Amino acid sequence: MSILGLHHITLVCKDAQRTVDFYTQALGLRLVKKTVNFDDPGAYHLYFGDEMGSPGSVVTFFEWPYAAQGAPGIGGTHHFALSVANYEGLLMWKRRLSDLGLHVEGPLDRHYFTSIYFRDPDGVILEIATLGPGWDIDEAPDSLGMEYRQPPAEMVVRNRDETRIAGTTWPEPVAEIQSGMALSAGMHHITAIGSNIERTHAFFGDLLGMRRVKMTSNFDDPGSAHWYWGVGEGKPGTLLTYFERKAGRENRVRMGAGQTHHFALAVPDDETQLEWREKLLRAGYRVSGVMERVYFKSIYTNDPDGHIVELATAGPGFAVDEEEPHLGSKLMLPPWLEYQRADIEAMLKPLTHQKITE
Repeated sequence: MSILGLHHITLVCKDAQRTVDFYTQALGLRLVKKTVNFDDPGAYHLYFGDEMGSPGSVVTFFEWPYAAQGAPGIGGTHHFALSVANYEGLLMWKRRLSDLGLHVEGPLDRHYFTSIYFRDPDGVILEIATLGPGWDIDEAPDSLGMEYRQPPAEMVVRNRDETRIAGTTWPEPVAEIQSGMALSAGMHHITAIGSNIERTHAFFGDLLGMRRVKMTSNFDDPGSAHWYWGVGEGKPGTLLTYFERKAGRENRVRMGAGQTHHFALAVPDDETQLEWREKLLRAGYRVSGVMERVYFKSIYTNDPDGHIVELATAGPGFAVDEEEPHLGSKLMLPPWLEYQRADIEAMLKPLTHQKITE
C-alpha cells in the first residue's frame, strides 16, 4: 500500500477564458480536459498538464466568477511549483514572463534547487524550480530527512542581494517556449501551511507513509520550520512541503479566487484506495466515500489543520472519453450529466484555446 506521488492540485479562478489563455499561452501547458465541477455542474472544471495529463503534471481550476479574493494561511496552500530541467531554462522563463508583464522574483537559491516566483491572473503564487542539485547535497541518500539542516549562510547572503538578483536573467527575448525550458515534467512540489510540523509529519510521514526527505527552515523566515516529504528518493513530482506557522500569529486560510481548494496524492488503483480509506478511518480521520471522477476515483480527507487532501487513483486517465489528439477540445460531461448538456452549455461561456507545440 503506497502513495505514488502528487496527482493534481485544484485551485479557484474567476475567469475560465483568462485562465486558459495564461496556462496554455504563457506557460505552455496543455488543456487536457474541459468539463464541469461534477458537484456543481454550472461551473467549469479545467484540467491542464502534460500531453496526456499524467498524474503529477495536472493543475486544475474551478471557475467561481463571483468568488472573493482568497489568501494563504493555516490550513491552506502557499504555492505550487512546476519543474524546469536546469538553470538556463529557469532564466529563460524569467525573461519570458517578465517580458509578458509579470513581476518575477528570483532566481533564488534554495540549496536543493533554484527557483523563480510569480503570480497568475487570480493571484496564485507559482514557482518554477530546477530539478537539481537535489537532496543529497548535504545528506547521504540513505539518511535524508533524519537531521535538521540549517540554510547555508552564504546562500542567505546571495538571496538578499536584490541588485544581483534583479539583474540576473536571460539576455535575449524568449517569444516562444523552447524545448529546454518546457514544463512537461509537471509539478515539482506543493507547499502548504500547518500550525504544528510534528503533527503534520505524523499525518504524511507516519500515517500516509511518505518519506521525510528534508528538515530545514523557511529560507525567507529562518525562525520557522520547513519540512519536505516525498516518495523514494524524493524526486520532483512526489514532493509535498509545509511551512510551520504558529496559530495566533498567522491567519487561517481564506478560500476564494487564487487559492487552492485541495491537492491530491496518487494511489495506484481502486483496491489500494479502499485500503487507505479504511486506514484513515481507523486513525480517526473524516474520509469521504469513493467518488467517481471518470478520469480517476477519489476519496477526500483533511490534514490536521483542515486542508482538503484527496487520494486519487492513477487511472484510467483523460483519454477514456477523448482520443489523445483531441484532449480538451470540447466540453466533456460524465454520463450522469449528459442528459443536461443543453442546460449546462447554456450556463457556461464558450471557451477558445489553441494547443501549443514546442
